[in-house]
Amino acid sequence: MSLITPTQLQHFQGFIDLAKSKESNSESIFIINNVIWQDYEKLLEITSDESGILLKYSQGHLQVMSPSSRHEIYKENIGILLECYFLAKKIRFYSLGSTTFHSQSLSCGIEPDKSYCINSRKDIPDLAIEVIITHGGINSLEIYKALEVTEVWFWEEEKLTVYVLQNQEYIQANQSSLFPDLPLELFATYIPSDEPFDAVLEFSNQI
Repeated sequence: MSLITPTQLQHFQGFIDLAKSKESNSESIFIINNVIWQDYEKLLEITSDESGILLKYSQGHLQVMSPSSRHEIYKENIGILLECYFLAKKIRFYSLGSTTFHSQSLSCGIEPDKSYCINSRKDIPDLAIEVIITHGGINSLEIYKALEVTEVWFWEEEKLTVYVLQNQEYIQANQSSLFPDLPLELFATYIPSDEPFDAVLEFSNQI
């Protein structure tokens, strides 16, 4: 039996409509509590054709986010810089973007900004990347830990933070365990660039 009230569903649809019409430089987060798994799946269906809506679910709590244009710029810059590195180092990769990764048995689900499998395709990515502009909401690391994602990167307040899964806990690291020769400080300097073409060319000349 659904636990989402008609009022909550109306607010949810209203949030989606607002996200479509809002100014692209604003970002919004909406939280619904007491959401059962079946309702989460229904809401995933509702948003499946809605670009720019990301869902996060954990133990009955649902977060809906509509990212800003700045969020999307950072996300895309990270992706093209990282894929430039993959190609330069001949690392086989599979980009999964913002695919929904979820588990009913673990009662959690998430849609990262970027995600990658390395060397071979897998059900769960080796690397998940999130851009944090608006603070608050559900703890992403707890979801990634439950799903056993090897490594998680956060771009927040002009800083790249790396978490590596060790013994079922995330440890903040100065270097990627997946890409030990990736110069993270250099990589991070190009993420805020307003000229991604120039940023990728400069970065590629230094790796």
